[in-house]
Amino acid sequence: WLKGKAATQALARATLLIKMGKVHGSLARAGKVKNQTPKVAKAEKKKKLTGRAKKRFVYNRRFVSVVKSGPKRGPNSNAGK
Repeated sequence: WLKGKAATQALARATLLIKMGKVHGSLARAGKVKNQTPKVAKAEKKKKLTGRAKKRFVYNRRFVSVVKSGPKRGPNSNAGK
């Protein structure tokens, strides 16, 4: 095999070739999926609670209306529906 300076130069060339490889396809197809998906208008939502009202809502959700049957469910679980 190669020794000394020639070995380091060959290694440097090899790593340069690896780093400069093509990644994630051509730019001609950039944004293809986003442009294909249909535009859906955002639905109107209820105003979020702030301040004391939010604290009250969180307290009631966590401590007052707790259901003690079965395993604990996460906050994003739809098991109750």
